[in-house]
Amino acid sequence: MAKKAVSAAPAKGSSMKGFEERLERLEKLGERIRKTDIPLDEALAAFEEGIRLARTLEKDLEKIENRIEVLMNSTEAPADESPDLELFNTGE
Repeated sequence: MAKKAVSAAPAKGSSMKGFEERLERLEKLGERIRKTDIPLDEALAAFEEGIRLARTLEKDLEKIENRIEVLMNSTEAPADESPDLELFNTGE
């Protein structure tokens, strides 16, 4: 049975720019690393790619959080009007 090689990180001009695609790739790398039949060099390459992806995803999330904060603190909304954040409540 042939083993799947884990490819290196995609080139900057590739189609894996979207957040969702990178997150999906990170999940697949995690699944691959958890398998017991993966050679050490492939596991290491997958781990390295996963770390790079995780860092870029974290930076993207920080940008999104900053953007939300700017929108929430925008002076365009009346001061007495508070936004409805029910969507973000976790039920606690």
